[in-house]
Amino acid sequence: MSILVTAATLPDGTTTDLLVDDGVVVERGTGLSRKGATVIDASGLTTLPGLVDLHTHLREPGYEQSETVLTGSRAAASGGFTAVHAMANTSPVSDTAGVVEQVLALGERHGYVTVRPVGAVTVGLAGERLSEIGAMAQSRAAIRVFSDDGKCVSDALLMRRALEYVKTFGGVIAQHAQEPRLTEGAQMNEGVVSGELGLQGWPAVAEESIIARDVLLAQHVGARLHVCHVSTAGSVEVVRWAKARGIDVTAEVTPHHLLLTDELARSYDARYKVNPPLRTNEDVLALRAGLADGTIDIVATDHAPHPAETKECAWGEASFGMVGLESALSVVQASVVDSGQLEWADVARVLSSTPARIGQLAGYDAPFAVGSPANFTLYDAAARSVFAVDHLHGKGVNSPYLGTELPGRVVATVHNGYPTVLDGRLVDAETVAAGVRRG
Repeated sequence: MSILVTAATLPDGTTTDLLVDDGVVVERGTGLSRKGATVIDASGLTTLPGLVDLHTHLREPGYEQSETVLTGSRAAASGGFTAVHAMANTSPVSDTAGVVEQVLALGERHGYVTVRPVGAVTVGLAGERLSEIGAMAQSRAAIRVFSDDGKCVSDALLMRRALEYVKTFGGVIAQHAQEPRLTEGAQMNEGVVSGELGLQGWPAVAEESIIARDVLLAQHVGARLHVCHVSTAGSVEVVRWAKARGIDVTAEVTPHHLLLTDELARSYDARYKVNPPLRTNEDVLALRAGLADGTIDIVATDHAPHPAETKECAWGEASFGMVGLESALSVVQASVVDSGQLEWADVARVLSSTPARIGQLAGYDAPFAVGSPANFTLYDAAARSVFAVDHLHGKGVNSPYLGTELPGRVVATVHNGYPTVLDGRLVDAETVAAGVRRG
């Protein structure tokens, strides 16, 4: 399939035409043409490399009532993503070569995005013994990121052994930093609001203490550590300290932690119940500053769909989590681009090239160079709309932004040379799958 993108404004501000053929960029310049090519006019739009999410919950196998690889992939494509890393808290858990290869195959079959499974650190996420890390690394899925996300690897010796193991093949442990004893029964951020509402608080130190321990373990072992969903100002300072010491640590922040605060819990609307919890405005400002100065390396969605009945209930009974793939780019624009803290070149770095590098996903280091895989999204930053249920394309509707006006709109997404979104609408699954078969 041939695609001609005209007047594409790249993240560095340059304008060019892009000609795509057989899944790769074959020519760039001005006044390009190709008979029979699908023409996409990018005038007035920002052309970004395909977004890469290092932290997505696709739920399949086992929790298909919440999400599937297909529905989650559609949600991702509609948000401008061309690759996602699927977390391991499935049923069965992604702790064996067989399960991660199953998830990989489902992503390949559907074709909306590249799906890279994340392997569990421990068997069954139980935190008692290491999973089949080597077998998963050597499998067809070639796992390089391992995480028990949703649970912390709280045993220091087990964490050390995991770091030592992945060091042998250049893998990374992505830690869910939550000291379990300090968060038993916790419902929201520990602070003024939790005290006034009478809800069990979730102290910042429960996150910060695990990060501090793990960066020291990573330094001792000489291994790579990635910190999931950093949410407090103190955590930013710990990561900044570790990087100053030369420790090989990277960190992510979610879009919702860049925009929302614990004041929203006053509504008792469980859409705002998330792990880690929404923090204070001071934390939000520190996270934005940390992302802007490079202390925090990437933005990752932590897309966590749930059935309606587990969110439309009393706060104390509700599940933790928010969906975020469809809204991520708009929230990043609202929180750090429109404020002037990030340029579009920075957005390309924190939402594409750096998460791809951490996850060892090839083809995203020079996304618009001739010969590179054609993964990109066309984004209308000037658009504004009220975020509504019809913006959501996965199974989960537990978005914290419903009824909120957000900037921006994904106009087109191209994955490996095939459109998955055109004119702001998802391409149908049969057409996308047919493109995969032809490719």
